Amino acid sequence: MMQEGSPGRLGAWIEDDGANFALYASAAEAVEVCLYDENRHEQARYFLPGQSEGVWHGFLPDCRTGQRYGYRVHGEWAPAQGLRHNPSKLLLDPYTRRLEGRFRWDPAVYDFIQDADADTWHKCDLDSAPFIPLSTVNTQDRDAATRSTWIPWSEMILYETNVRGYTMRHPGLPESERGKFSGLKNGQILEYLKALGITSIELMPVHSMIDEAFLVRKGKRNLWGYNSIQFFTPDIRFAGRDPVLEFREMVDAIHDAGLEVILDVVYNHTAEGNEHGPTLSFRGIDSQAYYSHEPCDPGRYINDTGCGNTINADNPRVQDLVIDSLVYWHQEMGVDGFRFDLATVLGRNLKGFSRKHPLLTRMGVDPGLYRAKLIAEPWDPGPGGYQLGQFPIEWAELNDRYRDTARRYWRGDPGQSSEFARRIHGSADLFERSGRDPSASVNFVSSHDGFTLRDTVSYEARNNHANLENNHDGHAHNFSSNYGVEGETDDPEINSVRRQQRLNLLATLLFSQGTPLLLAGDEFGNSQGGNNNAYAQDNETGWVDWSGLERDPGFAEKVRELVRLRRELPLLRQARYIHGRMPTDKGFCDISWLHPDGRPMHDGDWSNGQQLALFFTGHEEHHEYSPITHAIAILYNASLEDTGFQLPTGLAADWVLRFFSSAQEPEQSESGEVVLPARSMVLATMGLDL
Repeated sequence: MMQEGSPGRLGAWIEDDGANFALYASAAEAVEVCLYDENRHEQARYFLPGQSEGVWHGFLPDCRTGQRYGYRVHGEWAPAQGLRHNPSKLLLDPYTRRLEGRFRWDPAVYDFIQDADADTWHKCDLDSAPFIPLSTVNTQDRDAATRSTWIPWSEMILYETNVRGYTMRHPGLPESERGKFSGLKNGQILEYLKALGITSIELMPVHSMIDEAFLVRKGKRNLWGYNSIQFFTPDIRFAGRDPVLEFREMVDAIHDAGLEVILDVVYNHTAEGNEHGPTLSFRGIDSQAYYSHEPCDPGRYINDTGCGNTINADNPRVQDLVIDSLVYWHQEMGVDGFRFDLATVLGRNLKGFSRKHPLLTRMGVDPGLYRAKLIAEPWDPGPGGYQLGQFPIEWAELNDRYRDTARRYWRGDPGQSSEFARRIHGSADLFERSGRDPSASVNFVSSHDGFTLRDTVSYEARNNHANLENNHDGHAHNFSSNYGVEGETDDPEINSVRRQQRLNLLATLLFSQGTPLLLAGDEFGNSQGGNNNAYAQDNETGWVDWSGLERDPGFAEKVRELVRLRRELPLLRQARYIHGRMPTDKGFCDISWLHPDGRPMHDGDWSNGQQLALFFTGHEEHHEYSPITHAIAILYNASLEDTGFQLPTGLAADWVLRFFSSAQEPEQSESGEVVLPARSMVLATMGLDL
């Protein structure tokens, strides 16, 4: 028989000779736990006898690890008031570490009758158990996962990819590893990533998820995974049999290769959608506690995410859920850091966003998250949703202003030079005032959400027709250019310009202050055919096409060269912002912005020109007031004309051209002038024994 048990630890955990069950359901009148065998046959039901401050709990003797179960929560069913208790719905435990079985769409997964009048709620009494995954009783905590050497922020190079999309078309992987965690730990993948020079793999979401009903009706699947239903379990679609073990093995292999794992997490909403969505877990457990509801219409969910619902980050129990989940992935699964989807949601209260929100504060100080890296996507569709530069000091942020500015500068938009300088300097205007350093700016020129780099220089309009949303989804403003022909072309001149612009954008990214993020496949020209929202393209459109390595191996080698230069030249990755101090008697500042003729930039130059030179100086380590020992010049020519640049003279060594994006090496005179071809850039160094 079920005993009183303890409320201390949420979830179902083995303790002594049985299992303790604890579920936060503050508005419930009763909670049943239903046990199932390996064939999904129901074995028994027990009411949890204990209730303490909203937590229902009970202890079941002789219950063993792996026991399959689900909850049925009894209480008021009044959808118009935000109360959605319906015991005919079997519910996932938010704290389970494993799920058994897969979700299937059926009318029974809704707590209301779907064909009823839209303004009238009719309760659905169909049993959802046959269509819902089963939770499993957890064993005691595992030992802490193997950890890699912590990589300083200033040395990081992020590489964003999708487990499935990255491995499905890799020619060297066996069929059994494609689309799986095991594929990412394959030696061919890891050796490639090490050779590329990146430091940190940023994985798109792997939490247990479901495919949206409207996608299923169209015969499609969600490739990206931003539709989580459970925050502790890796999704079975990425595994052969045991997703927990296989995820840990993947992380260990990545760590053994000297790389970090950054996990994209979605705590801003769940797959239950709006008030007309399915009842799978949180909605049926305690909708008012877990979700934000419209104050004047409590039956409706606040939709600050654009995904139907919004997690109630103001509720301390919801905050606990997020923190507990992060600690689990960090401590036990080995994840080194997190990228938070629509992170503004997590800092919004009734008055709007606050960097002092308790949840954001707790993430920064929780001892279980020690040294875990926190990266915010600093926007959401809600009111006041754009908060770039406003997160706490412990956080880095994705910088979309960097992406847009870099794209606009290189396609030749007028008046971009000053904004371009701010972004390649590390966006001090956004981050320095809050005490952060340049690494807080996570710079990117492309990401999963938008055009790939190749498509940025090949399409001027999105081509999302395959998503079956009338081409209305995805960004309408991409700051892209096709350079004469929309889409792929055999025109050699156009393709030459496109290739050079891709190099310009990647070189700009890797030579900028801040933390660079590369999109997987950009290094060899992966295309999505102009689809800038390929979330529903679980097919060759959304899968990385590795044949680009064979079509243009020289381009990938150029990218490896850029990465090597960034890692070899500390001046490209400053640990603090520099603002033009003059610590030597040579007349050279630590950073200078120069006109092509060698003089400092004037006000009129910033607004009118499309050419810019950036000059860094360095000194003996720890002796910044000693003579200059090395310097870097980066020359940018976004104009359609060849332009001569005068390199700074009066230094002890000759300038060496270390990188140029043009097909031919720029001409260099004895006087120090370098003639840059149109739409090209150069990096030159002096005084370095490299």
